[in-house]
Amino acid sequence: MKVLITAGPTREPLDPVRYLTNRSSGKMGYALAQAFADAGHQVLLVSGPSQLDVPPGVDFLPIETADEMHQAVARHLPRMEAAVFAAAVADYRPATVAGQKIKKAGETLTLELVRTPDILGEARDKMGFDGILVGFAAETENLEANARDKLGRKRCDLIVANDVSKPDIGFDSDRNELLLVFPEHTVALPEDEKHHLARHVVKEIELLAAGRKS
Repeated sequence: MKVLITAGPTREPLDPVRYLTNRSSGKMGYALAQAFADAGHQVLLVSGPSQLDVPPGVDFLPIETADEMHQAVARHLPRMEAAVFAAAVADYRPATVAGQKIKKAGETLTLELVRTPDILGEARDKMGFDGILVGFAAETENLEANARDKLGRKRCDLIVANDVSKPDIGFDSDRNELLLVFPEHTVALPEDEKHHLARHVVKEIELLAAGRKS
């Protein structure tokens, strides 16, 4: 199976030395890429800035901004059979990028932000992807309800949700706790190492793909 995985954060520049980003380390996405490769699948990992090593046997495409990730996904998604959008893509970027470093002046600074492309939301209609589509939902409340809403709005086969308000799991951690939200049911994966959880997620996606073919 040909699989595209997005991972890590994006960086949205403010000026030549500053940017907006988030706490994503990319560990879950990289663990998924490794698990898919270990299972014999052909993997393209599209990743924002990360300190992680690229898993062996995985094709790698580094990007920095949400627009760059959008362009990379649009270019490569049509040839894929499954796509897992694990990246923490910025929802907004600065409306303008200063050509020089913004100097300190006054007590406040107001930034105008504009929406970035909805990569997951465009996968079905605008990009024409008809394979297995998996999104991630990092939530701080109403985990299952928010994930199920996203499942329907983005026309996904599966949403992998986690509560990022819990200490010691999720962002920057080697451990996580996941809720797999399918159209008709949910599966809870208790706290474990991310590379172990990744193997469970890969098996669920393989089952989805097999069911699509039968």
